Amino acid sequence: MSISKPQINPYVAIVAGVLAVSFSALFVRLATAPPLIIATYRLLFTFLAIAPYTLLRHRHELLALHRREVALAALSGTFLALHFATWFTSLNYTTIASSVVLVTTQPVFVVIGSYFFFREKVSRLGIIGGIIAMSGSFIIGAGDFKVGMTAFFGDLLALAAAILVSGYMIVGRKLRGTVSLPAYTFVVYGTSALVLALLSLGSGLDFIHYPARDWLLFLGLALICTVGGHTIFNWVIKYVPASTVAVCILGESLGAIIWGAVFLREFPGPRQVIGGMVIFTGLLLFTKASVRR
Repeated sequence: MSISKPQINPYVAIVAGVLAVSFSALFVRLATAPPLIIATYRLLFTFLAIAPYTLLRHRHELLALHRREVALAALSGTFLALHFATWFTSLNYTTIASSVVLVTTQPVFVVIGSYFFFREKVSRLGIIGGIIAMSGSFIIGAGDFKVGMTAFFGDLLALAAAILVSGYMIVGRKLRGTVSLPAYTFVVYGTSALVLALLSLGSGLDFIHYPARDWLLFLGLALICTVGGHTIFNWVIKYVPASTVAVCILGESLGAIIWGAVFLREFPGPRQVIGGMVIFTGLLLFTKASVRR
């Protein structure tokens, strides 16, 4: 099946999306609610924002979905929900710099998944880049391990979040070739909100009693970071390989570190800087290999 040429340059859209999602870590840190509640309202408000438009203008596309497409979109939404749950929790245990840089290792896991599921070959340069990127994550992890088990546990959660978001992107790449963006995001965000709500209920968390600033941050995460960020990525992924999108999202970590330094006075340490530079070097090598391919 041929894919029509987009009216907007996908890479311009990615830049806008990266800028939007770069505020995620800052908003999570500023909120006082538990991570699961923050994630739940982020996806719930996102779903409520897109649902009226989808039901009014694209209802026929929803009804045309096959069971397998609905199941895969729900799987993608589950990956996204678990990604937010683990990543937001990691920000309670480790620094913004460590967390967001480790989450950016997702291209390595996207490549591994794409190889097994789509048989997308990886060049030797891509393999080298992936090894270098993972070694950078070990540098950060080793440094935080020396600081204490709390920071190291946060690093492990951030790596788990990278693996989970890779599953979300791989499934999205599979579906977006045939499923429209409104129908896809409706099922994905709806499933994510449901999964997170069930997890929050199971954890016995309070859903109501939070300060006004928290509710504004929930809305910011939904409208700016998800609708203005993830939805753009879901559109782009129809035209650009998932692995390439994953690498472009590297800019999120740089933005998040800058916002953390400006608003929270949280500056990365030497090991985080070195580890981050190693990760970026490895992923840039991978990008070069992807462009060649």
